[in-house]
Amino acid sequence: MKPANLLFIMSDQHARDITGCYGNDVVKTPNMDALAARGTRFDYAYTNSPICVPARAGLATGRYIHQIRCWDSAQPYYGQFASWGHRLMEAGHRAVSIGKLHYRSSEDENGFHEEILPIHVHKRIGWAKCLLRKEWQEYPEGVEYAHRTGPGESPYTHHDRNVCAQACEWIEQEAPRYTDKPWVLYVGFVSPHNPFMAPKPFYNLYSPDKIPPPRQHGLEAPVLHPPVAAIKDFFNYDSHFDEERVKIAKTGYFGLCSFLDDNIGKIMMTIEKAGLSENTRIVYTSDHGDCLGNRGIWAKSVMYEESVAIPMIMAGPDIPEDKAVSTPVSLVDGYPTIIEGAGERLSQEEQALPGESLIEIAQGNFRTDRVVFSEYHDGGSITGTFMIRTGRWKYVYHVGYSPQLFDLDSDPLERKDLGMDPAYGEVLSQCDAKLREIVDPEIANEMAFNDQHQKIEELGGIEAIKSYEVFDFTPVPE
Repeated sequence: MKPANLLFIMSDQHARDITGCYGNDVVKTPNMDALAARGTRFDYAYTNSPICVPARAGLATGRYIHQIRCWDSAQPYYGQFASWGHRLMEAGHRAVSIGKLHYRSSEDENGFHEEILPIHVHKRIGWAKCLLRKEWQEYPEGVEYAHRTGPGESPYTHHDRNVCAQACEWIEQEAPRYTDKPWVLYVGFVSPHNPFMAPKPFYNLYSPDKIPPPRQHGLEAPVLHPPVAAIKDFFNYDSHFDEERVKIAKTGYFGLCSFLDDNIGKIMMTIEKAGLSENTRIVYTSDHGDCLGNRGIWAKSVMYEESVAIPMIMAGPDIPEDKAVSTPVSLVDGYPTIIEGAGERLSQEEQALPGESLIEIAQGNFRTDRVVFSEYHDGGSITGTFMIRTGRWKYVYHVGYSPQLFDLDSDPLERKDLGMDPAYGEVLSQCDAKLREIVDPEIANEMAFNDQHQKIEELGGIEAIKSYEVFDFTPVPE
């Protein structure tokens, strides 16, 4: 494998199926599609937790959430486990971030020589109300999700424009200074995360009447599994929508995907103009998806494909062109990909991590029985939820409740839950055994609740947390 620079682009809340190269014929993402055409598209990529803070901690460390105990939106990464950035810095590589990281603070040693325009959790604490999983409460912030939509600008679109400009400037002015060893530039966009306000040129690419409506919604909405229903009821987003607001919000989301794509295109063009295409790999992915009203659920937090599935595209030296890979992958695969792609060998400890190099997988070097894993312990969850994807099966285990099982080959939209069907007893047993090779869900669930109880006490108790500042998305720092 040829050592090469790496441009790693991560967006926020981009559902895999709202991308042209993944088969969506409505959304306009020409730059992502072009990247996939000259590289490899991973068709079954997943987040390791369908919520921002834990997912990004997993990417940084190459470890599952229960291994690093960054369970939720108030227990962020702060350098407590070595990241791929730390590893590369020690080996003499330049590692720089621009944009959203969602760690605790830039005052921590996060594994970058420089953090430009970082977004971290709010006031080093984050969204503390996520800790109150068993203390039922209202979520008044949900109204903002439905009403702050449409054509226009938001703090996030302004931020993303600045991130794009800074990334292009770094490629033009700073990258030429680092030629001894490959560099890694991490670029974190916030789009298409809510608020679903898209700049007018991108919003106007779509007609609200032609945006596909939510699936399994309204009278067709299914009876949800109890832990899933608890998450939906806690956030309560759907109650703030009427038919017109659904159209506007989804149009805004599609517009933000195109806005994101445009920014990615500008950075790709800068790489090309700087003469770096031949020795720079590019990865594009997201931290999780968005349900966009399907089943009456908005945002993330659940294990349906719209929430837990993510785009994953890679192009550059040694990456097969115009290839689609069906082997499941996840964000923890980022760690070995980045280390080995820069020309470094994995240590014995790193070889024991759960991830595998995406470069190797793209080239066909992988196990055919590969299992990927995700878990959720954040807001609205009355119990820990653990998911595996293995072959055609998705198995979801809710501690203390019956499991869910979906056949993604015959039922890609997850309309039929087979978890209680006795005809699938053997499949359920096999999936449960594979899950328990990764984690003991009962032990991890207890650890999460215990750590969260301790954090609640550190922050002054339940009543203190209930009085904390209200926000539905992390504010952009001044």
